[in-house]
Order: sequence, then structure tokens, then C-alpha cells
Amino acid sequence: MSDNRSLKTVIIKYIFSYIMITLGAIISAFAIEEFLVAKQILDGGVVGISIILNHLTNIRLSYFTIVLNIPFIILGWKLLGKTFAFKATYAMVVFSIFLLVFEEMNEITDDPLLATVYGGLFLGLGVGLILRAGGCVDGFDAVSLLLSKKTQFSVGQIILFFNLIIFSCAGFIFGPDRALYSLLTYFITSKVIDMVETGFEQAKAVMIITENGERIADNIYKHLGRTVTLLEGEGLISGKKIVLYCVVTRIELSELKRIVREDDGSVFMTISDVSEIVGSHIKKKKED
Repeated sequence: MSDNRSLKTVIIKYIFSYIMITLGAIISAFAIEEFLVAKQILDGGVVGISIILNHLTNIRLSYFTIVLNIPFIILGWKLLGKTFAFKATYAMVVFSIFLLVFEEMNEITDDPLLATVYGGLFLGLGVGLILRAGGCVDGFDAVSLLLSKKTQFSVGQIILFFNLIIFSCAGFIFGPDRALYSLLTYFITSKVIDMVETGFEQAKAVMIITENGERIADNIYKHLGRTVTLLEGEGLISGKKIVLYCVVTRIELSELKRIVREDDGSVFMTISDVSEIVGSHIKKKKED
């Protein structure tokens, strides 16, 4: 009976995650087409590059978002597993379809400042819902994650660096005022994402208390490439336990939760913000 309930709970959560991704992708597409593109204001990452190419070639924006994201989806599959890749692919497809839908609608406002503020708000809401459900609408995050493992820079720093390049290009193509509007949109979007996606920071400290410490640690390393510190603990009632401590990036947090949930043992996990990292713990990965 309990197994049936557990299976039902897993199925409900799975379906609900895709409902959240669908809603988030629709809201994101609405923000892009009805606020940002209409006023030549850019989002960052692949979408920002797609908006520039759309302006230069007149090829539909949705086509670029699909084509440019394909290598990132493949990379995400290798880095974060098939669950992330499936959800990311679904999010990008729904996002691209609704870009076509909203393309036919009239823009919401003629005021570029209103377009910047509300475009950033809606985009942050949409992307936050997608990320909270374990998906991704812009595959550039996966590239940033890979680069962060190879360099001393965090995921957030890499994303900001490349977005500044994209916004600079927008300044040459659309004018300096559009580059400034784009940068403002980026910061508004980031803040809203932080509000929507609980604990959505560049890094998270995770503590896992379990009886199956080595098995979970092996799965974390296998799927995320992250090493884990194992400590011995003892519960007042439950007795001997293993305490796992690791630091992960925001994009890895959903996959880590999945690994912990799928373990058949007794598991208790806490997640906390990391305000600063001194050293290279989050970069470390054993060589094969």
C-alpha cells in the first residue's frame, strides 16, 4: 500500500513539474515577444543572441532559440543527466512554440522603460518556475557550469561576463540606450528569479543525514561530478548516521534533490545559502 502511495506521489510530482515548466515557458515567451523584442531590448544568453540574429536576418526568433540550444542540450545531458535534458528540451520547445504564438500579437506598451521593467518581471517569473521544476530555457547555463569547473570563476560570473558582451553588441546594433535597458532587464530578471526559485543562489551548501552515505555520495559524484565530505554522526533516537556535506551550483540543485529522493533509505537533507566560497571546493573533480 505504501509503495503505491509513493509511486502515486512521484507521478504527481513529475506531472506537476512539467505543468510548472509549461507555465514558465509560456510566461517567458510572453515577456520576450510582448515587451522586450518589440522594443529591441535583449535578454542574455542564447535568447539574447537569437534576438540579435533575428534582427539581422529577419528569420523568426523561435527558429534560432531551437537551433542554438541543441548543442547545449547535448552538453546538459552529459553534465546533468537525461532528466535535466528531457525537461530542458521540453521547456525550450514550448518556449519556441509560444514565441510564434505571441509574435502575432500587438505589443503591450510603447514605453521602453515599462517594457524593460515588466519584461524583466515576467521573464524572471517564467524562468524561475522552469528552474524550480528542474528545467532550463536557456542552455547557456550548462556551458557556464562546465567553464566554472575548468576555471576559477563561478557560474554567475561567467554568465554575467558573456551577457555583458551580448549587451555591448546590442549597443552597437540598436544603440547605447537599448544596451542599458537590456542590462537593467537582466538585473530585474535575476532578482525575480531569486524570489521565485527558493534558495536560487549561485551556490548552495547541502547537508544530508542518512544510513547510506557512501551510496548517495557515489551517485552524487556519478551524476554531478561533485565530491562529498562524509562525517560520522549519531541521532538521539535513530543511532549511528552518516552526514554528507557538499556544495553545488544552483543548476545542479534539482538533480541533487532527485538523487536523494530516489534513495530507498532514510534520508534527511537541509539546504542553505552560501554567501562566499574560499578555496576551490566547488571546482574539484577527480580525474578518471
